[in-house]
Amino acid sequence: MSVERIEFLVEEPSMEAALRLLLPRILGDISFEIYPSQCKDDLLTQLPNRLRAYASYMPDTWRIVVIVDRDDEDCMKLKARLEGITRHAGLKTRSQATGASYSVVNRIATEELEAWYFGDWAAVREAYPRVSETITAQAKYRASDAIKGGTWEALERVLQKAGYFAGGLRKIEAARSISKHMDPARNSSPSFRALRDALLKIAAETS
Repeated sequence: MSVERIEFLVEEPSMEAALRLLLPRILGDISFEIYPSQCKDDLLTQLPNRLRAYASYMPDTWRIVVIVDRDDEDCMKLKARLEGITRHAGLKTRSQATGASYSVVNRIATEELEAWYFGDWAAVREAYPRVSETITAQAKYRASDAIKGGTWEALERVLQKAGYFAGGLRKIEAARSISKHMDPARNSSPSFRALRDALLKIAAETS
């Protein structure tokens, strides 16, 4: 059965801003909507009731994608928590499906959304041309999903050094400016690629 719609549950407005520009390049003509929370705790608190509501009416042609930042949490424990919430809501995740039908895909942005920008530095430079081309050649920035001390703080430092955001990083503005230049096929962030590949598989179900 073809997938007709995907509902995204994300933890903050900057993720929504980035995805609104990125998703059409990945999903093609599949309909989607994005529902941001105010923060990670807000999303995780609301998630059980929201998924139970979906379980009461959601058509077989819909999918739900939940995206949260890892932050300082253990990735495996966070993923297990998401899988458990989904299971208790009466829905099946793709990880649990083993080839059968599923409703939910849980994905973790490691460490934060901004890791995806370091994974496509060419897009950052298109948005902010004064930024150095060689930033991601430096050891501390080379592995986008393993940057120490917070990726949004790292991005803020790099952008401020180049003369941008003197008053502090405006995350929604940066999300829109950078994501419109991002190429999903070239991103080196493992967490972005995991999301992209999951979405491409969903899109393939429409054929």
